[in-house]
Amino acid sequence: MASALDTLWEDRDVRFDITAQQMKTRPGEVLIDCLDSIEDTKGNNGDRGRLLVTNLRIIWHSVALPRVNLSVGYNTIINITTRTANSKLRGQTEALYILTKSNNTRFEFIFTNLVLGSPRLFTSVIAVHRAYETSKMYRDLKLRAALIQNKHLRLLPREQVYDKINGVWNLSSDQGNLGTFFITNVRIVWHANMNESFNVSIPYLQIWSIRIRDSKFGLALVIESSRQSGGYVLGFKIDPVEKLQDALKEINSLHKVYSANPIFGVDYEMEEKPQPLEELTVEQLPDDVEIEPDEQTDAFTVSETAGVFMLLWEFKSYHTLRILYPLLLFVFLQKGFADCRTKAHKIIKVNACTARQFINTGFVLLFLKVGQQDIQKMPRSGS
Repeated sequence: MASALDTLWEDRDVRFDITAQQMKTRPGEVLIDCLDSIEDTKGNNGDRGRLLVTNLRIIWHSVALPRVNLSVGYNTIINITTRTANSKLRGQTEALYILTKSNNTRFEFIFTNLVLGSPRLFTSVIAVHRAYETSKMYRDLKLRAALIQNKHLRLLPREQVYDKINGVWNLSSDQGNLGTFFITNVRIVWHANMNESFNVSIPYLQIWSIRIRDSKFGLALVIESSRQSGGYVLGFKIDPVEKLQDALKEINSLHKVYSANPIFGVDYEMEEKPQPLEELTVEQLPDDVEIEPDEQTDAFTVSETAGVFMLLWEFKSYHTLRILYPLLLFVFLQKGFADCRTKAHKIIKVNACTARQFINTGFVLLFLKVGQQDIQKMPRSGS
């Protein structure tokens, strides 16, 4: 049996310029947040990139050149802080500093959010890293931990107990210790009946091999942990032999299921999600403008101003008309005929004629829409 940890490097390593296949999420890895417009200020200053936050690592890659990238596993992170950095794209601004250690080499990363006033970079990375740090029971072998409460296993979120075997001897000492064995979908747990604090929790992620071997106590279930967890060899005696074989078969089956889709225990959901485009779209209100057809304007002109025109027509003189019309028009527009005044101004604006053109060229009949040809034939005194 090979440990699922053999192929798991995402949370335990710092890598640069990884392949497109290595950038993809592995089984059990979940993309939690994706941030655009993130600059790798220390390594690629002035280069706009994208930051992917998963439950195992953070990935940054350049937008212009995706092969320029890096992957930082949470298990390598020593410290995360925020400081002021000098960005070519933002100038002096608040940035995320990440100090890591991988293969006895220290790396420092500085990420800057190019979106002004957005704290999302800090909240996402810091919160997910905290969730990773507080869920190590899923991934690390633990000795003498707080596993049992009132003789019951303290279950982790999404953990289920598949079998509980009483009367199991731990063969770590010469005389052995009698205790209880739990088989779950995440790990194997044993604790001593006389002292519950004497216990061990072995996640499937850390199991290197599990088999039945002969010992001075007879046939025993031997579990060897991975080198990263210390390379422990733990023996458990289960009687009768049929029960021992059934336990081995069940553990192998659950380990196979776990390896296909591991549960890493980092469950985090973003509280602030980007608003959809539909919510950011502002409805355009129609302009409060009433456009009246020419027919209504003509009807207004004829019906409302016929009396004024007939009065002007009686003078039969161009110069007299030229003098009296402005006065009569002023009185007409100011006598409280609000609707008439509005329509008159619209007509004047639409025809774009100045007051001088309106008076001196006989445009009164363009305004009145009546008898334009007749006014052009009027005799002018002195001509």
